[in-house]
This record gives sequence, C-alpha cells and structure tokens, in this order.
Amino acid sequence: MREVLGARRLTYGGAVCHTSKPMIPLWQAVILVCIVVLTGVLISMLLALRKTAVRAESVLYQLEREIRPMASQIDSLTGELRALSHVATQELERISVVVRRLEDVSAKAGRLLGALSGLTRVGQLAGAAVGVKKGLDVFVKRLRDTRP
Repeated sequence: MREVLGARRLTYGGAVCHTSKPMIPLWQAVILVCIVVLTGVLISMLLALRKTAVRAESVLYQLEREIRPMASQIDSLTGELRALSHVATQELERISVVVRRLEDVSAKAGRLLGALSGLTRVGQLAGAAVGVKKGLDVFVKRLRDTRP
C-alpha cells in the first residue's frame, strides 16, 4: 500500500486503485459497451444535426432570395400608401370645409323656415279672422233679409 496526498490508496497488480475492491472485468465490459453505445448515438445525433443544418441553410438561402424582391415591393407599397394617406387627408380637409358650409346653410335655412312658419301662422290667423268676419257678415245679412 502507498499513500498519495495523505489519502490511503490500494495497489492492485502494480496499478493504483482508489477503492478497497477492484472492479470486476464484467462491469468494466458493461461500462465499455455503454460508452461505445453512447458514442454511437452521439455520432448519429451529430450527423442528423449536420443534415438539419445543411437543410436549414438551403431553406434560408431560398427565403433570402424570395425576400429581397418582396422587400423592394414593400418599400414601393409603403411609398404609395404614404401618398394615398396624404391625398386622403387633403380630401378629408376639403370635406370638412364642405360640411361646415352645409352646417351654416342648414342653420340659415332653419332660421328662414322658422320665420316662414311664423308668417304662415299669422296668415292662418288672418285667414281665420277674414273667414269669421265674412261668416258674421253673411249671418247679419240673412238676419236682415229674414226680418219683415
């Protein structure tokens, strides 16, 4: 037995072992098989990841080729939209002027109609007064005619 850094270590067949009992060769084989299987899985996973990266690269290349013309079209459409919104704003300003004028005209027409309705009431009252006077005149005339 020999000591390394103050810890006790056992030697087995000339090699230093950190446990009191050395590992059975069967368990060593099992661990070796597990390491080989994990290495195989890791290699297949890395190959699949490489295929995926290559495919993603081709898809991104195609996407880039299609996006460039669309980006220029979007720029032109944005310019057209800006121009259309400017024209729409101008038209809305013109419409607001027309609406204000119509509001003024409708207010004046309302005042005129109010005045005309007042005149028609006066006219109706005058017509009623004339009708009553004529009716009284006829009544009085008949009264005179019926008296002997």
